[in-house]
Amino acid sequence: MSGARDHLDELSIEAPGADEVAVFAWPVLFRERLQGRLRQSPKYPWLVLCTVLFGLFSVGFTITILSVSIPRIADDLGSNESTLTWLVTGPILAFAVFGPSAGKLGDLRGQRRVYAWSMVFVIIFAGLTAVAPNAGSLLAFRVLGAATGAAVGPTSLALINRLFPRNRRAQAMGYWSMVAAGGPVIGVVAGGPIVEAFGWRWIFAGQVPLTIAGLLLALAVLPETDRIETVRFDVAGAATLAIAATSFLFAVNRGPVLGWSSPVVVAGFVVSPIMAAVFLRIEATTSDPLLPLTYLRRRNFSIPILTQVFTNFAYMGGFVITPLLLEGVFGYGETKTGSLLVARPIAFAISGPVFGYLAVKTGERFAAIGGATAVLVSMFGLASLGAGSSDLVVVGSLALSGMGLGMSAPALVASIANTVDDSDLGVVGAMQQMMTQFGVVVGIQVMQATQAARETAVGEEAAFREAYLVGAAAAFVGLAFAVFVRSSRHEDAPTQ
Repeated sequence: MSGARDHLDELSIEAPGADEVAVFAWPVLFRERLQGRLRQSPKYPWLVLCTVLFGLFSVGFTITILSVSIPRIADDLGSNESTLTWLVTGPILAFAVFGPSAGKLGDLRGQRRVYAWSMVFVIIFAGLTAVAPNAGSLLAFRVLGAATGAAVGPTSLALINRLFPRNRRAQAMGYWSMVAAGGPVIGVVAGGPIVEAFGWRWIFAGQVPLTIAGLLLALAVLPETDRIETVRFDVAGAATLAIAATSFLFAVNRGPVLGWSSPVVVAGFVVSPIMAAVFLRIEATTSDPLLPLTYLRRRNFSIPILTQVFTNFAYMGGFVITPLLLEGVFGYGETKTGSLLVARPIAFAISGPVFGYLAVKTGERFAAIGGATAVLVSMFGLASLGAGSSDLVVVGSLALSGMGLGMSAPALVASIANTVDDSDLGVVGAMQQMMTQFGVVVGIQVMQATQAARETAVGEEAAFREAYLVGAAAAFVGLAFAVFVRSSRHEDAPTQ
């Protein structure tokens, strides 16, 4: 750094056009000097954590923010609600599908660089979304913004895991999980009042300066990681993985709408495993794979991912059908329903950092088992609900569900990071997020479909009970996998 600074100083004094060079050199000098001072602080990893969490929130809070305002937007743009449900579904799919490629780009081209460019595109597409003239352009800008913003999650994970020692990663992941899960929830809660007061376009108009602030902060604070010029990007692997993920998620999402026997849905389920097999074949033979397949044979890589898939199945599936239960069986209005549902994100927000800290002392295995158990018990609690049940049981069950995922998620994410090479932290973090999204999408669709299919045969209340028991079965499978998680030894070398 000092050599670069001396060179820039020499240019500004002796080289032709020194004044012009100095104009561009001083911002670089200022950032280098600022980062030099920041890195000397023992709190620098925590400053980086706060920086990427701010950026993660500015990008992620709009993922679900329009879910409560689709009818209003449909009227405004002369469209229909069925089409505009893709305002929520499209960005979620884009995050899951493009995440692995974005994470790998961060590993190869530098995490800070890819993180910053991702935020630049988020700013651009947020601005375009705010002025979208029709439903088609609105959907396109939303999906493109999510696709290009998909790098923020995995690159932020990689930056955190690089700066924190292995035995402190679970603690840091507690805060990361809190923001990653809490941002979209805050979006749902805040979306309605903002749209009613100012209109839906102001959501994205407001996102622009918020994300610009996050970008400027990132440029000033975040460290750059090494670029790997000798490794080529695995285009074939990225393409086949994206097709496999898109086909599966699309089929699961559209199945209840188009019918499970629809040719489009069936084609999605057929194409997905075929392309997954092609992806594995490519990764086994290419010299520079998107994901080294040796990781799949490591217990603390595959088992934590499977644990998250099944616990998120129950967690999100239960959360989505609970408002239907409270409004349909309990007869509650939207305001009271919302006030009860907030127990879950609050419990998650509190338990994530707390249990992330405790995981440092107790180990990831204890946190994984405890969290999966809490989600399992919460499903039984929700299954016990009926028209005469106390609101305390509702709140307690939802809070237990939030506490369960808040307890297990940081430890499991840290466990995965601790078992891979630092050079692969970006793509591995993205793969973990993609698989978790599989659990979320499947859980929502299966539990909703179970409730709807059984309502005529057994009655509304019993149908909800059966749906929650399906979630309990998934949570039990997650618990069974959690038993096999090993607590990291926190050595410098990855755990095998």
